[in-house]
Amino acid sequence: MAYAAGAGASLALALLIGGRVFAAMKRSFGAAEWLRRGLGAAVLAAVAAIAFGLDAGFLTRLSAANTNALEERLLGGFGMAGSKAASTDAAGADLAVEGELPSFEGASAWLNSPPLETRNLKGKVVLVDFWTYSCINCLRTLPYVRAMAEKYKQQGLVVIGVHTPEFAFEKSIDNVRRAVAELGIGYPVAIDNDYAIWQAFDNQYWPAHYFVDAQGRIRGHHFGEGDYEDSERVIRRLLAEAGAARLSETGAKAQVLSAAEAPADLEHAQSPETYVGLARAERFASPGGEVENESRFYEARALGLNEWALFGRWTVDSERATLDAGGGGLVYRFHARDLHLVLGPGASGRARFCVKLDGAPPGENRGADLGADGCGVATEHRLYQLVRQQGPITDRAFEIDFLDPGVEVYAFTFG
Repeated sequence: MAYAAGAGASLALALLIGGRVFAAMKRSFGAAEWLRRGLGAAVLAAVAAIAFGLDAGFLTRLSAANTNALEERLLGGFGMAGSKAASTDAAGADLAVEGELPSFEGASAWLNSPPLETRNLKGKVVLVDFWTYSCINCLRTLPYVRAMAEKYKQQGLVVIGVHTPEFAFEKSIDNVRRAVAELGIGYPVAIDNDYAIWQAFDNQYWPAHYFVDAQGRIRGHHFGEGDYEDSERVIRRLLAEAGAARLSETGAKAQVLSAAEAPADLEHAQSPETYVGLARAERFASPGGEVENESRFYEARALGLNEWALFGRWTVDSERATLDAGGGGLVYRFHARDLHLVLGPGASGRARFCVKLDGAPPGENRGADLGADGCGVATEHRLYQLVRQQGPITDRAFEIDFLDPGVEVYAFTFG
């Protein structure tokens, strides 16, 4: 409304007095031609600024400096303050009621527990964790979720993992069961293959945490990684409200069980999650682009930062690329400490591969799923850590060569 009113006022002012002003300037100074030239030069300067990205930083600083306080006051006036993604700043402030805990009836199956119903959770504080096992962001939150589940279970905390798949292979209950065991998850996990629970929560994120009090009311949420101390404070607050006694002042101690669970090096990560399937692929650089559901020979070329390409014979569908003949692979020019690749062996159950960094074996920069020679074997569908750099982080050329056909590749992630 404010923007529309301002734009309307500006146009009205121009219509009312603009013509008169320009006519007066033309009569008095003969300046119309020079004004047109000046405005043209300003437009060209603006185009150049946008092309080189010079406008983005200026507008960001301008917005942050002049509008944040106003936005906060408006949100407060409409009763919406605290509605940001991280609504867990709960050291002493009241926690708003965001709704009632939805039902878990849509679960396809349950692991580590019989089916749980909301009526049976009354009197318990509940942490609902939406996750999926090949998601690097979810894996990096797991040490903290496990630690809080263990620390506070005797005081009345129930942690429920809701496994909502992103890729088709994550719908396999056997795959999820194996991942739950390997990841050391002992709390109940609801298999949400039909997105029923996801939709009941109106959720949009992996990972997403919802904090539920003993009366069955959602009192906070957090989307994404980080802010673990705030999340723990919310849990302690809700446990105290429920009458829990003897809450230790010592925080939960997260234990990293795999290399992928280690915190990301966000200071140096400049490469985004990148999907290989045609539905969400971006920055693909093989000549001719990806062709859907057609076996095709792809070639790699010189890459810019965050560009990637296939080489060899592949068939690409909306979700993945499948290698049709051995001797193919992928290249990616990235800037991050860690590089992961979500892949699976296909019907053969085994896919050998070797990795190069800047044309050579990665050596001490190899990830946890590579041997000393820079090679590895994919035997299951999951996220594989292929690079963890030990030295300075710079732009690097990544290459993975697959020796066996049938391998399925889904997404790159970084950290």
